[in-house]
Amino acid sequence: MPLFTFRQAQTFLLHALAWMLLGMLLVLQPPGRLPQTQFYLLQAALFVVSLGVFYLNVYWAVPRLLYGRRLLSYGAFLVIVVLGVALPYRQLQNELEKRYRTQRLNANFAPPNSDFHRPGPPPNGRGRRPGDLRRWGWRQDWVNPAVMLSTLLVLGLGTSVAAVQRGQREAQIRQALEQEKLSTELAWLKAQINPHFFFNTLNNIYALTLLDGDQARDAIHRLSRMMRYVLYDTQNGTAPLSQELLFVRDYIDLMQLRLTDNVQVAYETPDIVHEAPIAPMLLLTFIENAFKHGVSALAPSHIRIVVRQPTPQTLDVEVRNSVFDDRPLALDENQGIGLANTRRRLALLYPDRHTLTVTPRTPEHEYYVHLTLSLQP
Repeated sequence: MPLFTFRQAQTFLLHALAWMLLGMLLVLQPPGRLPQTQFYLLQAALFVVSLGVFYLNVYWAVPRLLYGRRLLSYGAFLVIVVLGVALPYRQLQNELEKRYRTQRLNANFAPPNSDFHRPGPPPNGRGRRPGDLRRWGWRQDWVNPAVMLSTLLVLGLGTSVAAVQRGQREAQIRQALEQEKLSTELAWLKAQINPHFFFNTLNNIYALTLLDGDQARDAIHRLSRMMRYVLYDTQNGTAPLSQELLFVRDYIDLMQLRLTDNVQVAYETPDIVHEAPIAPMLLLTFIENAFKHGVSALAPSHIRIVVRQPTPQTLDVEVRNSVFDDRPLALDENQGIGLANTRRRLALLYPDRHTLTVTPRTPEHEYYVHLTLSLQP
């Protein structure tokens, strides 16, 4: 089992980029009037505080306040955080700068023999006067604009990261729901393979046992193979193409047991099938409805099913069946698998990788279905 999933790696990379950006922003700020050592220590403390602000915003403020539609509370949180970082930072910076300036003034105004003597005449030969700090560049500010901007940037990055993480979670939930939907639809599919088909097939097999024992045994074998495919071979979500085509062959052969000579059925497959994974029982919709709507006990009728494989990863399927004026053209959505369900499965499993054309009545008076499917993952 991998230590990190792809989603966890994305999240870690996103956080690492945010930390790097924040660190570069703080390091590249001008040190101002502080020695570099004190400045970098101060920036390191600000970096730690900014990380706390970042995660407080990501894991509490955004989920609880912003996504909880408590916008005024979230706005107040932003103001409090910005002032809560910028004001103490500036006060500490002022205090450090004041001490540093005082040390420099003391060094400049010390007696000549003092260890702190530095060049520079004392004013009027006397000690430091009030206002000397201001003349040396000292001024009292309440906030540092750079710190305010960096804090706002940290909050903005945190909000962006929280939004990205929420989008990832929602996408994962949607994917899980779609997978669950597919599993549910597949289970429904298994239950909806016309139960009458099994009962009629069993009745036909019973009749065959009285007439042709060999054919009856062959029919039992085909039915058993179909049930094994439906119940066990489809558990992984995909099946080998050859197994799917064999399933269709078994279905057609068993359906023909109860057809008269007025019905001509043709099933063509490639001489050599290139194996590729396919959603199980995907083709059965069109086959089942061809037998359901294209067969007449009195009038001549036909069903023609052609499966081609132009490339090893491309499947081309054509289903044609007779059309009768006394029957509806549309597929019956209340029985059998239904065309709408198959369209949903194709849209979920093969987005932008399939073309389905349904022509209710062709000039040749046929119901025509053409499916082109790319099996390449």
